Amino acid sequence: MTVQHDAIHESGAHFAFTDRWGGVSAVPYEELNLGGAVGDDPGAVLANREIAARSLGLSPESVVWMNQVHGNDVAQVDGPWPTPDVPAVDALVTARRGLALAVLTADCTPVLLADPVAGVVGAAHAGRPGMIAGVVPAAVEAMRKLGAEPERIIARTGPAVCGRCYEVPEQMRSQVAAVEPAAWSETSWGTPAVDVTAGVHAQLEALGVRDRRQSGVCTLESSDHYSYRRDRTTGRLAGYVWLEDRKTP
Repeated sequence: MTVQHDAIHESGAHFAFTDRWGGVSAVPYEELNLGGAVGDDPGAVLANREIAARSLGLSPESVVWMNQVHGNDVAQVDGPWPTPDVPAVDALVTARRGLALAVLTADCTPVLLADPVAGVVGAAHAGRPGMIAGVVPAAVEAMRKLGAEPERIIARTGPAVCGRCYEVPEQMRSQVAAVEPAAWSETSWGTPAVDVTAGVHAQLEALGVRDRRQSGVCTLESSDHYSYRRDRTTGRLAGYVWLEDRKTP
């Protein structure tokens, strides 16, 4: 398993994105499928979630997941949900250090946010519908209610289908661009496309979030990552964000 793990040690902020290797799932979910609603063996998914958490130095019990539905609802959390009562939301925020928020993707843009000064983190699932619906601005607003400030927020976006591969009908591109012009794109073969990650970064810029980085991985092009558009029946990657639990002596 090769995990993109960005640890900003001076602040205690951690951002991590998984690939598909190093787990126990069988074909067509091989290997590190972390999605529990894609048809994989539930036991394999639980084992994979433990493998991924341990590799990041996390306890599996300290990771909070979502039931993602391509909307813009945000939940504030203080701990994991009682199984199976996982709410249908597409963003999470918390002011609890040491609690990791997780987002599942297989082409959509995973958005990880942290304000180490306020001790607040957020995670959002931004597919095309969610980006249009404003799930990322909603997550930032929820973080602000917990004391975060946009100019202090660190933002990281992970592996996602790129704007030169995400082909859509012309009408759909026009509808998306009417909401977020930065998402207008064209495929490498000259047809209409949408760049969700570019749209997300434009929204963050407009909100005043300056410290932003994005992954250079296109999930559709990378055989090391899951892609729903490429494979249909496939697994899910995960992004994790948390702040170190620095207890005062």
